[in-house]
Amino acid sequence: MIVWITFLAAVLVFLALDLGVFNKNPHIISSKEAGKWTGIWVTLSFLFSGVVYWLYTTNYIPNPDALKPSAAAMKFITGYLIELSLSIDNIFVIAIIFAAFKIPQKYQHRVLFWGILGAIIFRGLMIFFGVMLINKFSWMTYIFGAFLIYTAMKMLFSGDDEQFQPKKSFVYKSLKKIMPISNHIDEEHFFVKRRHITAATPLFVALVVIEVMDVVFAIDSVPAILAITNDPFLVFSSNIFAILGLRSMYFFLANMLAKFSYLEYSLIAILSFVGVKMIAHDFIKLPEWVSLAFIAVALGVGIIVSLQKAKQSE
Repeated sequence: MIVWITFLAAVLVFLALDLGVFNKNPHIISSKEAGKWTGIWVTLSFLFSGVVYWLYTTNYIPNPDALKPSAAAMKFITGYLIELSLSIDNIFVIAIIFAAFKIPQKYQHRVLFWGILGAIIFRGLMIFFGVMLINKFSWMTYIFGAFLIYTAMKMLFSGDDEQFQPKKSFVYKSLKKIMPISNHIDEEHFFVKRRHITAATPLFVALVVIEVMDVVFAIDSVPAILAITNDPFLVFSSNIFAILGLRSMYFFLANMLAKFSYLEYSLIAILSFVGVKMIAHDFIKLPEWVSLAFIAVALGVGIIVSLQKAKQSE
């Protein structure tokens, strides 16, 4: 438990520094600043794989699957890349939500900050129950695998007409029935008093919608990483590093989302691969580097093709 407590404490300390020091005053985050923080988070994530190697060498963390240190480190990196790649769709949805509720750029970081706290809690719960189900019912692996393949096929054959519309969503309509909602933004406040009535501002509405959508995306991403490993610490830590880097990645890619239109096919390939891997795990045992290499190549090809097509269209 010491490792778990230390890890969670480190995450909370950084989040406190993030809101209280680095972003104490709301401001528009430039692409340069976002790019710097994206690089920092990606670097920290890969460096943490060295910590994972050390933890599994010293047996400071429970090792239910009897993983070798090198295998544990590789599984962490593979899981992190899966979560990071699946976050791309999340970024598209976040951009749509902010646009729908007209959230000013300088307040978007605050919304995403509190969204991360909720995401950590919900992801933790989903990972806990996901690992518990797989350990208790081995056939759940086939269910998760089939679900991932279904999701990939749905992404492949769905059209652009299915674009998410926040103000028509069940979440927004339900929230309007529960509490008064103001159409005006009062700086960085989530709630505002109007004639003795406390109303939610668009910032709070956007936060709730983003939180619910993260849970929806986690339904895909959690089974995807469980295809790589069901070690709770590896699954949770790789998820958290991907979530922590999501904010800076959003601000870095927000103005360039259209250029990465072919990344969706990379996500389809990754989901299909991990789905088949889960279903065939009793018959085919792939080396750890195969999964890592496939995911890295799929992402690389998607990025290169997207940039080339975008350059040709210009």
